[in-house]
Amino acid sequence: MIRIATALLAGVALAVGLAGCGGSSKAQGVVQAPSEGLTAPPPPPPLPAALEHKPTVTVPKGPPPNHLVKIDLVKGTGAAATPSSTVTVQYVGVLYKNGKQFDASWNDGSGQPIQLSLAGGVIKGWTQGIPGMRVGGRRELIIPPSLAYAKKGAGSKIPPNSTLVFVVDLHDVS
Repeated sequence: MIRIATALLAGVALAVGLAGCGGSSKAQGVVQAPSEGLTAPPPPPPLPAALEHKPTVTVPKGPPPNHLVKIDLVKGTGAAATPSSTVTVQYVGVLYKNGKQFDASWNDGSGQPIQLSLAGGVIKGWTQGIPGMRVGGRRELIIPPSLAYAKKGAGSKIPPNSTLVFVVDLHDVS
């Protein structure tokens, strides 16, 4: 019985001693790691409400410009796209000539934004028109044929020598 009581008393003393080890970092010479950086960064701010819905593209009156036109319809406040960025976007593209839509990420069936590399795989009007745009922004691009599909056009939807109008929403940059 005395052995059990002694063992029990020793176990309690050991538990109390161990519990005291972590209580004071000054007494033990232990420095605790800062809590910053141990958690995930906060999520990005939500996108502006204007970017939640497919935009209506209005083609300007008059003859098409022969140079790239960039108009920020909504100024973003997030990270800026660079010429080598991969961007996550929603967009609508129409013909300048008649306003007819030829493409829209909004209508691909998923309703989700898509990722594109500005370093390749997109027309020059995008590689020149998207850099500098900030996440959360909506930009209109009026792209002359020389920065789009030029004399060859693109299938049956984009005739040769077409000026294109895009409204692009920038959701993310990487």
